[in-house]
Amino acid sequence: MQTKKQNCTMSPVFRRESEYTFKIYSNEEERIHIHVTHERCEAKYWLEPEVELAKNTGFSEHELNKIKKLVEKYADRFKEQFRQHVGKRIDD
Repeated sequence: MQTKKQNCTMSPVFRRESEYTFKIYSNEEERIHIHVTHERCEAKYWLEPEVELAKNTGFSEHELNKIKKLVEKYADRFKEQFRQHVGKRIDD
């Protein structure tokens, strides 16, 4: 049987595209955001009020520009997925 705490530590993957994985970390902050990972690199983007880089570890400026375009392309879907996931977390 899975406990609530176990449910809250999951890192749901919202999308994989090219070499990038888009996900969130449960029990992080409530401000809507998305993490993008590839190998040892990771970036975090705020999705509201607009798409904005919050943190970068290892991605080049060129890669960040490419990633931002993907985040902007899927921003509405990521926001919806984030809200659904956080709602499940709160309701557990």
